[in-house]
Formats: sequence, C-alpha cells, structure tokens
Amino acid sequence: MPINPIVVFNINNLGKNIKPANKEKNYCSFDDKKIEKISKERESALPYIENVLKSTNDENVVLESLYILNKMLDEKVAGIDKLYPTLSRFNNTDSPDIQVLLSGVYRKIMVPDAFGPLNRMLYKQITAPNSPYFDPTEEIGGAILEYIRSYGAKQGYNASQK
Repeated sequence: MPINPIVVFNINNLGKNIKPANKEKNYCSFDDKKIEKISKERESALPYIENVLKSTNDENVVLESLYILNKMLDEKVAGIDKLYPTLSRFNNTDSPDIQVLLSGVYRKIMVPDAFGPLNRMLYKQITAPNSPYFDPTEEIGGAILEYIRSYGAKQGYNASQK
C-alpha cells in the first residue's frame, strides 16, 4: 500500500516545532497532529522513518522520529523491532532526551541486543548526569527492569517445567 504524500511531507519535516524540556515542563512537546498522521500509516511509514533515522544527526528529528515509533508501538504496529540496527546508532548519545525516548522504544521492542546499551546509558547518567530538567535514569532504569522481568520470568517458568 503506497504511503500518503501528505505523510511523506510530514516525515520530511520532522524536527520542526518541537518544544524541548525546560524549567516549566520536564518533557518535550511535539506536533500531535503530524505525529498522528504519520502513526496512522502504520507499517507503511516505517521505511521512511528508518531512512530519516539513518541519515540525520539533527537531535530534534531523532526525537520526533523516536516519539512516533513509541506511539506506533502503543498502537501495536508490527516490525519496529527490525529497526534495531538503525536505532542502535544512537546508543552512545549523550542527549538525555534521546536516551529517554530510545529507552522507551527498547522497553517495548525487547530486542536482547539493547540490554547492554541501556546499562551503558544508565551508567553514563549516574556518573555524569546532564539534564537540569528531568532524570533520564527513571526511564532507562525502567527499561532495564523490564528486560530483567521479562527474561527472568521466561527462565523461571522454563525451570519450573523441568
């Protein structure tokens, strides 16, 4: 199914009109109408988002792309886990905003390879916190705990079946 040209336009304009975290609010704000239009395209929008993530170093574009993926995961869009090789390019970021949104995506896709990078992000935030407006360790730590819970539950269940 071809993607709507309006959605392609919105994807090409990611990163505009983002309001970053500040002393009044501890989260980023995005253009919800644009996010909704892209999210509704579901799986057909993923190659376009992946292409954007492969080719940009603009933090606002990355943030909005990750936010869209989070929304799509909430809507049970399939195939986002296959974007891990592209997403992993941001594993070493020092941006607390990207760390939070990336952790949220990893928490939902549960790709085993993301566990180590999540721990590295947490260590970086513990040893050199860099956000004056919020604590990224909450989301990063929550993602790590979700990995431990998910994989630990499988092992515990399998052990009880023997």
